[in-house]
Amino acid sequence: MNHSLQWDIFCKIIDNFGDIGVCWRLAADLATRGHRVRLWVDDASALAWMAPGGHTGVRVLPWQAPFDSSAARLEEQPTDVLIETFGCEIAPEFIAACARQSSETGLKPVWINLEYLSAEPYALRCHALPSPVQRGPAAGWTKWFFYPGFTEATGGLLREPDLAERQSRFDRSAWLAAQGIAWNGEKLVSLFCYEPDALAGLLRRFSQHGLDGEPVRLLVTAGRAASATKAVFNDEISLLRNIHGRNLLSISYLPLLTQMAFDPLLWACDLNFVRGEDSVVRALWAGKPLVWHIYPQGDEAHLDKLDAFLDMLRAPPSLRSFHRVWNSKSASPEALQVPAPDLPAWQACALAARSRLMAQDDLCTRLLGFVAKSR
Repeated sequence: MNHSLQWDIFCKIIDNFGDIGVCWRLAADLATRGHRVRLWVDDASALAWMAPGGHTGVRVLPWQAPFDSSAARLEEQPTDVLIETFGCEIAPEFIAACARQSSETGLKPVWINLEYLSAEPYALRCHALPSPVQRGPAAGWTKWFFYPGFTEATGGLLREPDLAERQSRFDRSAWLAAQGIAWNGEKLVSLFCYEPDALAGLLRRFSQHGLDGEPVRLLVTAGRAASATKAVFNDEISLLRNIHGRNLLSISYLPLLTQMAFDPLLWACDLNFVRGEDSVVRALWAGKPLVWHIYPQGDEAHLDKLDAFLDMLRAPPSLRSFHRVWNSKSASPEALQVPAPDLPAWQACALAARSRLMAQDDLCTRLLGFVAKSR
């Protein structure tokens, strides 16, 4: 696309940081490619640590009731693309203002409903389907469903154009030293999770057996992962001693990391435990063995989503077994026997998946192409 467009992205925070994380990454990627973005969000507090420096070309605006569409200055910068993320409904006052602007210019914005990431078949079936707007000030417009995904026929995955080049320049030893982590050659494992019942079993395995027979340094992210890890130690005083009295596990608790600082954490590690949508995509790009703690749903629909992801990954049996345990709920966490990771097989799987996905266009590129065809 040869000219700059004005994008309006709407985001409502449900919980955790996945919604705002994806929206911010998309907004920053669009701005890097020369576009202007207004990001409307009902709670922007996470951006204070996630993106403390902001980004040139991105304006963060409050989505509050009553909604004030005048902040958009549509008369100066009419919207070219509307994006409602993850099923949220754009403020009706903004739609009305866009409709008034459209009646004056004769131009309609491209209206996109950006959905959650899934490898399930419905993403392929529903991607790019139109949804006619039947009522309201925008009656007669069309809303388009846009599904991120892992195939050429879906919306793709978020990936900045310079990501591979940045990773190629990464120096693990220098990064660890900058974090104040005294590294003595241990296997490095990142932990970004909710509160898995199998966590105690994982820590016990690492403390007694290490990883591939070598000591482990666990790099624990701030927030829920750190709280869950500390809770395990409070409950199991002897966790870090095996029958020989040795301890093969050491732990470093990390501060809150910006989005740009999260990638180097994944690049540095020999095994990454991640959660949610944004971090699992970053783990795929890192090309390291990964375990995904998928967001749990009450009807266990997340397990079908997990199976579809593992199918896409072409996961070996050992990785599937590990995911089943890691994502299991049990009345007795001690009953969850965490199997030994198979790093060579998992590494081969991760690199092959990364190669396949890197050969495809990224989400932002596909989104720009879709908008160009739909205007």
